[in-house]
Amino acid sequence: MTRSNNDVESGVDEHKSVLNAMTPVKVNDEWVRGDPGPFGLLCFGMTTCMLMFITTRWSEKTFLPTVFCYALFYGGFGQFVAGVLELIKGNTFGGTAFASYGAFWMGWFLLEYLMKSDPAHYPTAQTGKTLWCSLWAFLTFGFFIVTLRKNGCLITVFSTLVITFALLAGGLWSGNTDHAAGYWGLFCGASAIYSAFAFLYKIELGVVLPGVRPVALI
Repeated sequence: MTRSNNDVESGVDEHKSVLNAMTPVKVNDEWVRGDPGPFGLLCFGMTTCMLMFITTRWSEKTFLPTVFCYALFYGGFGQFVAGVLELIKGNTFGGTAFASYGAFWMGWFLLEYLMKSDPAHYPTAQTGKTLWCSLWAFLTFGFFIVTLRKNGCLITVFSTLVITFALLAGGLWSGNTDHAAGYWGLFCGASAIYSAFAFLYKIELGVVLPGVRPVALI
């Protein structure tokens, strides 16, 4: 007695159904459900603006302890956490950038704190700090290249940050250059705050502000 083709196909389908039922179902659910990008940008932008209030001479240098506190917790630790969450979400660029600048702010806090609290043991090294700022300008330029395929907001943030670091490097030798760095840094921080709210409004309200749309300049 032979089986028809329909019987054979029916048996195969039934066998596949049994195997599928026994196979665990994998749910593609991200561990990080929200977007840490706006938070990371706010951490960077707010802390940068606070420091630049002193560099632009809008505020007294006695405001520096306040900047120390926010550099450690908000600009440093907060931004580092945003970077880790971005890496978990699979955003290599956002994670690398946020974690790098988060570590920068924590390192800046420790460096400035040691030099202010014990200047005899930790004197200001002008040449070293010039090279340090130049190195961060070079690093930021590398990030800037990636933003040319991101959006106008990030292009603005990273391009002005390159200029700010370059001016800070020269500002160790020239008061006028340091003063100019303050204004560029203030604009950079303000553009990061704008970017944070622009992305937040797009996510929460569906409102697309200028600079948010993707670009492909390279």
